[in-house]
Amino acid sequence: MIFADRTAAGIALAERLVSADLDHPLILGLPRGGLPVAEPVAKRLKAGLDIVVARKIGAPGHPEFGVGAIAEDGPPVFDRDNLRYAGATEADMAATLAAERVELKRRIRDYRGDRPAPAVRGRTVVLIDDGLATGVTARAAISWLRAHGADRVVLAVPVGSPSARDALSAEAEVVCLSAPDRFAAVGQWYDDFSQLTDEDVKAVLSEFITC
Repeated sequence: MIFADRTAAGIALAERLVSADLDHPLILGLPRGGLPVAEPVAKRLKAGLDIVVARKIGAPGHPEFGVGAIAEDGPPVFDRDNLRYAGATEADMAATLAAERVELKRRIRDYRGDRPAPAVRGRTVVLIDDGLATGVTARAAISWLRAHGADRVVLAVPVGSPSARDALSAEAEVVCLSAPDRFAAVGQWYDDFSQLTDEDVKAVLSEFITC
C-alpha cells in the first residue's frame, strides 16, 4: 500500500477508525510528521486535535536508527535490543539524550507557547504518527500518556514494520493499515514524504487550538 502523501494516509486511517468504537476521543499527533496524518482523522471523527512532542534518541554514528526516545517531560525510554545492536549502553547515550532534551523543550515552547500539555486523564486518546520504524518514539509517547492517566490509548499509523506493530500491541491498541514484510523505512511507502517545518505544525494547530 503506497500513500500519495500524509493527508491521503490520514483520510484512509480515519475511515478505519470510524468503526473503532471510540468514545469522544482526543486525537494527538506526533509532530512533525504525524500531525498532517492526524488532521483529517480529527475532522472525520469530529474530535479535538493536539500534540505530544517526542524526540528520537539516535544510535552513535547512525542518528536515524532509534535506540530510545523521550516524550514531553517524561523519562527516556530505551529499546534494549536496538542498543545492543548498536553496541551502545544507556550511559553512552547521555550526551545525545541531553541534546535531544534541549531540542524537545525548544519545540514545546515553539509549538505550544504558554499552553499546557494536553489533559489526557480519563480520556480515550488516539496517538497518530506517519509510520512506525523501530517504534521507540511511539513507545515513549505511550508511556507518557499512561503516566498521565489516559484511560484508553489507541496507536494509529498508516504503515509500520511488523516487528514494531507487534511489539507495541502489548502497550496499546494498535491500528496499522499496512505492515509490509519488506519494510525498510517509513518514507518508502509514500509518494510524497516531504520534510515538514515547525511552521507546518503551527498552521495545523491553529485550526484546532483557539487559546
